[in-house]
Amino acid sequence: MFKLYINPNIKKGHINKEIYGHFSEHLGRCIYEGIYVGEDSTIPHINGMRKDVVEALKEMGIPVLRWPGGCFADEYHWKDGIGPKENRKKMINTHWGGVVEDNSFGTHEFMELCEQLGCEAYISGNLGSGTVQEMSEWIEYLTFDGVSPMANLRAENGHSKPWRVKYFGVGNENWGCGGNMTPEGYANMYRRYQTYIRDYNNEQKINKICCGPNSDDYAWTKTVLKTCFENTPEHLNGHMNGLSLHYYTVPGSWEHKGSATKFDEEEWYKTLNKTLYMEELVKRHSTIMDEYDPQKKIGLIVDEWGTWFDVEPGTNPGFLYQQNTMRDALVAGINLNIFNKHCDRIKMANIAQIVNVLQSAILTEGEKMLLTPTYYVFYLYKNHQEATLVDSYIETTMIGKEDHQVPNLHESVSVDKNGVVNITINNLSVNESYEVESHFTDWNIQQVKATVLTARMDDYNSFDQPEKVQPTEFKDFSVVDQKLKFTIPACSVLHFEIK
Repeated sequence: MFKLYINPNIKKGHINKEIYGHFSEHLGRCIYEGIYVGEDSTIPHINGMRKDVVEALKEMGIPVLRWPGGCFADEYHWKDGIGPKENRKKMINTHWGGVVEDNSFGTHEFMELCEQLGCEAYISGNLGSGTVQEMSEWIEYLTFDGVSPMANLRAENGHSKPWRVKYFGVGNENWGCGGNMTPEGYANMYRRYQTYIRDYNNEQKINKICCGPNSDDYAWTKTVLKTCFENTPEHLNGHMNGLSLHYYTVPGSWEHKGSATKFDEEEWYKTLNKTLYMEELVKRHSTIMDEYDPQKKIGLIVDEWGTWFDVEPGTNPGFLYQQNTMRDALVAGINLNIFNKHCDRIKMANIAQIVNVLQSAILTEGEKMLLTPTYYVFYLYKNHQEATLVDSYIETTMIGKEDHQVPNLHESVSVDKNGVVNITINNLSVNESYEVESHFTDWNIQQVKATVLTARMDDYNSFDQPEKVQPTEFKDFSVVDQKLKFTIPACSVLHFEIK
């Protein structure tokens, strides 16, 4: 019997809805075919956006969407993607497959997508190959409500009113594909570029996201913050609202990452072990941030995370298309629990990517669409959005293979605005179920509802079997003396709603 202790009276922080964010890049079939099929498509759509995909994402509770990249962002020139589609420039997508990008999905289309989804927009600007003027004019085009060259151009292109842009990234991975910069060099460019990201509407201020580290590059974090805070008034917080962090779960090497669907128990535990490394990354980068921002006004933005495997056999290597098993579901559950537990510093996260690329929530094939195990984890966790993290602790034992040990159980707990306790708990074991007894401090259990996602470790949804893995009602629990007792199945993600 493993005991779970919960004290709803000890509030640990606010879980921003944006922690459950997503990422869409001009990469493979993410935008084209996945989200956008064009106004002339026979696939049901609204203004070119697939109706089935939009409805599924709304049901999942998508709070924010990042676009247009990724590496693509620092070669993207936004003016190529506005105006009549027949006049838009065509370009080569040099990062992803060398295919032709016709720019038929641009600024207006992305903002239309966000409106259909009812989510916030997170735009990544081009610092690597773009100019200060280009970035400044994009902000003006997007957000200025008045008479100006860019506002007039927006109106000429069919949108007289400005949009709301809550987040703007000043470059992406500028330590690598975004320019191969040094931290000092990037930080000085960041200071310059962000100066011209104007808040044209004081009631809709833009949160500026600075390019943070690749994985465990703590020197990058330290140097960028030092440079941005130097000779900067204290109230400006280093000229930033957020600092990004990128970390992918790669079970093998970058050259041979491993199969998304064909793996053994050792690879299962190795993958989950590497996922848990996110905890160390968050803690160590947060410690550095605490030196410069002890009041935690700057959010840690984990805007690229998830599994990265070898592409599916027979697909374009540059399209990064991979299947999605219960292993991916556990990776998602672990990461989301970690983000919840560190919500005092983590203010947004964006899994890579939303459709047809890497750890996708949705896969499409022509008119067909399916929901992946990862989609269902986000669905089960959505009640954490805008809830209050509360104190919790679970007893665990280490399981796994040799150097790839992991705790058998992993959890986080929040209380929503209606006073409902939400518990998300993962069983990381491939084949062992566990009895759990939950102890609540000063809490009377009146009603319990539970949903579980469980299957074999390598099960996934295909277009031949699109509903092989899906959540079901969970009934294997009891309430005795105000203690919630249950048996969590092997290889599962379990969600409780308790009133």
